[in-house]
Amino acid sequence: MNVKEFGKVAVLMGGRSAEREVSLMSGAGVLKALQSKGVDAHAFDPAERDLGDLKRDGFGRCFIALHGRFGEDGTVQGALELLGIPYTGPGVMASAVAMDKLMTKRIWVAEGLSTPAWRQVHSAAETHEAFAALGSPMIVKPVREGSTIGLTKVTSAAQCEAAYALAARQDPMVMCEQFIAGDEVTCPVLGTGHAARALPVIRIVAPDGNYDYQNKYFTDDTKYLVPSGLPAGEEAAIQALVLQAYRTLGCRGWSRADVMIDAATRKPYLLEINTSPGMTGHSLVPMSARAAGISYEDLCVQLLASAGLDNA
Repeated sequence: MNVKEFGKVAVLMGGRSAEREVSLMSGAGVLKALQSKGVDAHAFDPAERDLGDLKRDGFGRCFIALHGRFGEDGTVQGALELLGIPYTGPGVMASAVAMDKLMTKRIWVAEGLSTPAWRQVHSAAETHEAFAALGSPMIVKPVREGSTIGLTKVTSAAQCEAAYALAARQDPMVMCEQFIAGDEVTCPVLGTGHAARALPVIRIVAPDGNYDYQNKYFTDDTKYLVPSGLPAGEEAAIQALVLQAYRTLGCRGWSRADVMIDAATRKPYLLEINTSPGMTGHSLVPMSARAAGISYEDLCVQLLASAGLDNA
């Protein structure tokens, strides 16, 4: 595709979510990559500028490098639909549902896809009850936040109160989830509908199994294994599960699903799906794409080419 056909492109980055810092890193990488390919790309921070400026300034398409709320949750997608400006990644409903981990799990369970047992909680007392029901360890996390922000791995009842308080500071909706001990993997998907394809699976080996915000973005202690080293049949099964999860939510363009493999049974469990994945130097979609022979720059152009509207 001739990149000049993209017209003037806005790389949406920054924004108002708790993941602003990561989004600025993602956006800077995408902007540089697109410009290196000859795209007329410009940085655009919705926290500092009115989205209406996109129309006024003649932008023809948007690369969404926003993460978390107000960027990954259907709100910006809805605004761009109203403005009639095509954008990268899933549409309004898929973005809104995927941002809500509870709603995502309800849909996956209805479709027969495996995901860890969970409970929604509204107080520290309910968190204690969930701990008694789900067992130890248990994950407590905000329903609508990413990058492990506000997440606690609870191993004793004494931690329940603080874990609930930490998650509730990020989001009034809090959930508790059964912890699956085993391999942590992630798998990106590119494309739409039947044409969508899963990229190579990445196995994540974090210090002491602690794949938190710091280890995700700011240290080099975490090991990312691609090829994953999983048996071929296991990797293919994870890719098939992730594709199902992606299509079930109606995603398009790209996303990345996080999966835990039970060490005892080797059964994969879907944790969540990220509809605007990171594109930083530590990010996983570019790493997986590279293993499939797609450079960072080519990935950015490919994603931009896939930009669309729900109601085009």
